[in-house]
Amino acid sequence: MSRAAVDDVDLLAIKTLKFLAIDAIEAANSGHPGLPLGAADLTWLLFSRYLRHNPKDPHWIDRDRFLLSPGHGSMLLYAMLHLAGYDLSLDELKRFRQWGSKTPGHPEVHLTPGVEVTTGPLGQGFANAVGMALASKMADARFSGLFNHRIWAIVSDGDVMEGIAYEAASMAGHLGLGNLTLIYDDNKITLDGAIDEAFSEDVARRFEACGWRTLSIDGHNHAQILAAYELAASTHDKPTLILARTVIGQGAPTKAGSHKVHGEPLGKNETLAMRRALGWPEDATFVVPEAVRARAEALAASRTAAYDAWQGHCRTWRAEHPAEAAQLDAMLRREVPDALLDQCVAAAPSQTDATRSLGGAIEQRIAALMPSLVGGDADLGGSTKTVIAGSAKVLRGHFEGRNLRFGIREHAMGAVANGMALYGMFIPFTATFLTFSDYMRPAIRLAALSELPVVHVFTHDSIFLGEDGPTHQSIEHVAALRLIPNVHVWRPADAIECAAAWASAAARRDGPSELIFSRQKVDALPGGAERAALAARGGYVLSHEPDGRAPDLVIIATGSEVGLALEAARALSANGRAVRVVSMPCVERFAAQDDAYQHAVLPAEGRRVSIEAGRTDLWHRWVGRDGLALGVDRFGASAPARVLAEKYGLTAPQIVARITDWLNTPSR
Repeated sequence: MSRAAVDDVDLLAIKTLKFLAIDAIEAANSGHPGLPLGAADLTWLLFSRYLRHNPKDPHWIDRDRFLLSPGHGSMLLYAMLHLAGYDLSLDELKRFRQWGSKTPGHPEVHLTPGVEVTTGPLGQGFANAVGMALASKMADARFSGLFNHRIWAIVSDGDVMEGIAYEAASMAGHLGLGNLTLIYDDNKITLDGAIDEAFSEDVARRFEACGWRTLSIDGHNHAQILAAYELAASTHDKPTLILARTVIGQGAPTKAGSHKVHGEPLGKNETLAMRRALGWPEDATFVVPEAVRARAEALAASRTAAYDAWQGHCRTWRAEHPAEAAQLDAMLRREVPDALLDQCVAAAPSQTDATRSLGGAIEQRIAALMPSLVGGDADLGGSTKTVIAGSAKVLRGHFEGRNLRFGIREHAMGAVANGMALYGMFIPFTATFLTFSDYMRPAIRLAALSELPVVHVFTHDSIFLGEDGPTHQSIEHVAALRLIPNVHVWRPADAIECAAAWASAAARRDGPSELIFSRQKVDALPGGAERAALAARGGYVLSHEPDGRAPDLVIIATGSEVGLALEAARALSANGRAVRVVSMPCVERFAAQDDAYQHAVLPAEGRRVSIEAGRTDLWHRWVGRDGLALGVDRFGASAPARVLAEKYGLTAPQIVARITDWLNTPSR
C-alpha cells in the first residue's frame, strides 16, 4: 500500500471531506460539525494510506475495520465512505438525517455500506473495537496465515470518560491486543464547554497503566499523523492509543475551538465565511473536485489489487488446508447443524436440577456441534455453568480457546461481545447474574438495534436465590429486558424448555437472546421430549382442562413458577374448575406466532392468571385488564428460599387461595 507523502490533492481531499459534512449538516439543519472538521485530517490519511479494505466487497473477511465511536460525527464517516467508493451516493449525503436515507444521524451497521458498527452511546464503539480485535486474534489462531488485518477506531473525549471504556481498555491491554489502534480526537471540548471543567486526568498514563502503547501528536500535522500510524501498524504486542490534539471545528472562522461548534450547524454566515477563508466555491454545495475524485478512484483500484492478491492466497491456502477451509466456511456461515433442537433435547438431563445446570449441559452439546460458539462470564463461570468443557481459556498470546475471561467487567462484556458478533464468524455468549443485566443494558439494546446474534446467559433469576438478599434478587429485570424491541427473553421451566431456549438462541441471526436461568432446582414437567417443538414457539398448553371442556381458568407461568401453576391447577381442578396451564418460556416468540396458534393456546373462554416471580405489569397484555397477575412488585429480602416463598405469597396453597378469592369476586 502506497505511503506517498502528502500533496496538494490530499489537502484538497481533506477540504472536500469537511465541506461535504458541512453541506449535509446545513441542508438538514441538524448535526454535529465539530468532529468532522477537527478529525478530517486523521480520517483521510488513515483511509488513503493505511486502511486495508475493498469498497466493492464491504464484508471481505480480511479487511481492516474502521469504527467511529463518537457516532455524532457521522457525516465525516459518510463523506469518507462516499469518496472511498462505497455504495453511498451524493444524493444520500444530501438526505442526511432524513426518513429512509442511508445517512442517519448516527451510523447504523445494517443501513449503510462500510459502516462497521452502530454507534452513538459513547464508550460502546470503543468496547466494540476491543471485541473486534479479540475476535480477529481468535480467528487468526484458528486459521493461521490467512488473515492480516487490523482494527482502527476514532474515539472522543466522551468515549474515554465513560466507565465502559476503562473496562474495555483494561481488557485489551491485559490480552495484549496489538492489532488494535484507537485514535483519540483530543480536542479538549465537550458539548457543554471546555473539558477541564469536568475532566483533568492524564489519559496517556491511564492507558499506559492498562498496558497500552501511547503516542501523542498534533492531529493536524500530517507528518506526525503518518508517523504515528506507521508505528501503530508495526506494533503487535500491545494496543496503541494515538492521542491526537485537534481543534474542534477547525476551519470555522469564529466557532473553531468552541463548544458552540460541537452539536449545532454552523449557520449560513459562518459557513459562507468558512468557504471564503478556505477558498471553497461559494455558489455550489456537495462539491467533489475532479482531482479528488480521481485520487479516490486510484486508491480504490489499488485496494482492489490487494484484494485480488489475497483472494489468490486464500485459494492456495484452501487447497493446502482442506479441513481448516471446511471449518472456516462453517464459521463464516455461522452454520446451524441439522435437527439442532433434537440434538439439544437429547442432551437435556432428566434429573431435578436448577435450570442453570440443565442449560449448561445443553450448552455443551451446542458447543460440540457449532465451532462458532464462544463466550465467557464476568468471573462467575462456576455459578452460571457456562464454561465450555474441553476447551482452553483465551489468554494473552493464546487465542485458540473458546472460554473468554471477561473479568468483573459487565459493562464492557456486553459491548465486547457485540464487537465479536459484528466481526463475523463467531456467535458470542456472555454470562452473569440477572441483576447485573442493568450493567449490560446499553449493549443489549444496541445488539437488538443492530440485529446481532449474541446470547446473554443470566442466572439467579428471582428472589428464590435466597440468602444473598435484595441486591442480588431480580425483580424488574426480566420485564425490563422484555421492553427492549427485538430481544428474545427465554425463562425456561425445565430441561426440555432449556433445550428449546438454547436451540433457538444459537440459531437466531437477527437479534440477541436472553437465557434466564434459576439457581433453585426444578422438577421435570410432564410431557417429555415432544414438548420441545411447542416450547420453541414461545408458549404452549402444558396441561389441558379435563373432558374437552372449555376452560374457565387459564394459568400462564414461566420458569420455576410453572411447577407452582401445575400444583395450583390440580387443587383448583379438584374443586370442579376446568383449568388449563400454559407455559410461556418466551413471550416474544409466542407473540410472533399466528393468531390461530395464539388463540388455540389462549382461548377467549375463561379468566386468566399469570404467575412469575417478578414485576407483574407487562402480564396484563396476556391476562387482560381484569386478569390476575401474581408476582413480586417490591424488593426481595435475605432469607432461605422457602421462607421467601411464604412471605411473598408464592406457595401453591397461597396461590390457590388468591385465585379462589379472585374468582369469587365478580369481574367488571
